[in-house]
Amino acid sequence: MSGFLPYGRQTIEDDDIAAVAEALRGDFLTTGPTVEAFETAFAQKVGAQHAIAVSNGTATLHLAMMALGVGEGDVCVAPSVTFLATANCARYVGAEVVFADVDPDSGLMTPDTLGRALSGIRGKPVKAILPVHLRGDICDLPALKAMASASGAALVEDAPHALGSVGTFNGVTHPVGDGAYSSFASFSFHPVKTLATGEGGMLTTNDGELAAKARLLRSHGMVRQPGRDPWWYEMPELGFNYRIPDVLCALGLSQLAKLDRFVARRRALTALYAKLLAERAPRVRLASSPAHSDPALHLLTVLIDFEAEGLSRRTVVDSLKSQGIGTQVHYIPVHRQPYYVNRQGLADLPGADTWYARCLTLPLYPAMTDGDVERVVGALAAILG
Repeated sequence: MSGFLPYGRQTIEDDDIAAVAEALRGDFLTTGPTVEAFETAFAQKVGAQHAIAVSNGTATLHLAMMALGVGEGDVCVAPSVTFLATANCARYVGAEVVFADVDPDSGLMTPDTLGRALSGIRGKPVKAILPVHLRGDICDLPALKAMASASGAALVEDAPHALGSVGTFNGVTHPVGDGAYSSFASFSFHPVKTLATGEGGMLTTNDGELAAKARLLRSHGMVRQPGRDPWWYEMPELGFNYRIPDVLCALGLSQLAKLDRFVARRRALTALYAKLLAERAPRVRLASSPAHSDPALHLLTVLIDFEAEGLSRRTVVDSLKSQGIGTQVHYIPVHRQPYYVNRQGLADLPGADTWYARCLTLPLYPAMTDGDVERVVGALAAILG
């Protein structure tokens, strides 16, 4: 058996290590010029006017909620199929969360599922809607933006999976993060993401006032005024320490230069998976992609009819692991988490539950070879019979 294949992993090369070493020899380990350089390069790459680098992806969402003025008495709408942070960011600022269902074949919030969620909200203002570009596939942003605007809400793209993905709307292509349809887009640089800094995140926006507010809140809400004593600072409002070190931004800059290569390899591996899995359809197939979405997949998720196969998901997971193949499940629907059930009862979201019952994430990262994909698909086929 060859080496273990995790479901995702970072690609760190010698020039990445050299970039970090150079930063370590510099004058600034944090709050220095490399942070601004990373922000500038990232904004240019995705086509946004502003980028704000922070300590992790969860911090980006918290800052977005605060910058938008979301608070007590407000409501945010998030899909149930996502990581916990999408919903939790609303609770951090005192807002309530209403969970939207998802398309059972793509896992994405749709105009239909958002409409059903909005129809059940009574008596409280909807301040933010948070579509998640699950796996790297892009939600229908123009339709969701129109619905958000009609509700008086901001649209915040939760896009950690979708760096490098492109959507085509009304004949125009939009890189995820360009801000054409949202107040903010949020990214994460956790090691399994398309670009890795260890931990780290980025907010992008085309709104200068929102960018300035997020920068203020990123560093304790602290300001310094020109003309005052050099040690003088004031805190007009409460902020947090969500700064990211220069060392991590040096790694981010090095990784960003390789983004096109990483994206191309992910797309090639995805195409090979699709070809090899085609003969297993419909009982095993890739999650669906909307026609407007040209994804750089972060997650290679297949949908398996475990009941028809006569096997439990745990049996498949354990069998693959015994052959050196790692998997994961993305995600347990958040509306079923005890915290939210205790707050609001158990919502009826059949799309999310159907997605969860069938989903399994297989290995996908740029360092994989074509032979690795063949090994994964071959092992899965043998287990399913």
